Amino acid sequence: MVAVVAGAAVLATVAVVYTLGAARRAEPADATSAFGLDHGRLYFRSTGAGSGRVARLPARPGAATRMSARAAEPADRRTTGGPACERFHAAAGTGLCLQRRPGIPPRSYAVVLDRRLREKRRIALTGIPNRARVSASGRMLSWTMFATGDSYATTAFSTRTSVLDTRTGYLIKNVEDIPLTLDGRRYHSPDVNYWGVTFARDDNRFYATVSTKGKTYLIEGDLRKWAARTLRENVECPSLSPDNTRLAFKKRVREGADDPWRLYVLDLRTLREHPLGETRSVDDQAAWLDDHTLAYALPGRDGRPSDIWSVPADGRGSPSLRVRDASSPAFVR
Repeated sequence: MVAVVAGAAVLATVAVVYTLGAARRAEPADATSAFGLDHGRLYFRSTGAGSGRVARLPARPGAATRMSARAAEPADRRTTGGPACERFHAAAGTGLCLQRRPGIPPRSYAVVLDRRLREKRRIALTGIPNRARVSASGRMLSWTMFATGDSYATTAFSTRTSVLDTRTGYLIKNVEDIPLTLDGRRYHSPDVNYWGVTFARDDNRFYATVSTKGKTYLIEGDLRKWAARTLRENVECPSLSPDNTRLAFKKRVREGADDPWRLYVLDLRTLREHPLGETRSVDDQAAWLDDHTLAYALPGRDGRPSDIWSVPADGRGSPSLRVRDASSPAFVR
């Protein structure tokens, strides 16, 4: 009798341990964070040691983390412990985390985060996370997934870009359905792809890249009217300045090369453009740290993780290293 009771107790203990373990495994990953979205902080995806978690620097981008490419590495005062993301962006009190989970097939998600970086909504996606953007107010979100392929350097890729209104909950699963006017005429083509959305302050107007027939164009879109028109050719991954007067973008300057792009800034009033002091090829949607400075990720040397660099937006000056082993910069105002 004693043996039976002891055996039952052991089985009960095992069952409890198993149940608790299963519950832990079933919990949403990275549901909470050790810190939130505070103003005057630079947030980024920390790539060192393969963590992929969101981290931040405690001060306004500047002397504490900025250095010349020839200078010694700066002291790193990052705070870690945020959610694990493949791509990340944040503004005001909203964060957007694109995740990719292993499996057959792998699963991807767009995770909407609140001011404390706690999960508010999770949307299942297909494809590889590629671009993420939050409007200045924190209301509008957009993300781009590679449906096929994993590089803009070739034509063998397909994208799917979505837009979410966090106030109403309305989700546009694919902006490819938007009526497009190209060179003054209504345009239809099965090879149209959109990516790299950036929102204006009114949370209605947006800019993005559209590709078709081997060319890329900058488009201006209107969500309320549900219409878009091309503005100029050879513009990829636009990023609207905080004052809404300029667009940073990557421009293809070399064909058939491993390093085809260079960063430019376009004045929306005059439609004049100028190259930036960064002469290396940047395959990223640059982020504005303020109205005068841009940040972007570049692969590290000798196979190291990517680093975040910055460069003046007026075309003068040289690039500076901001954060080692980091990507997806977002300065929360």
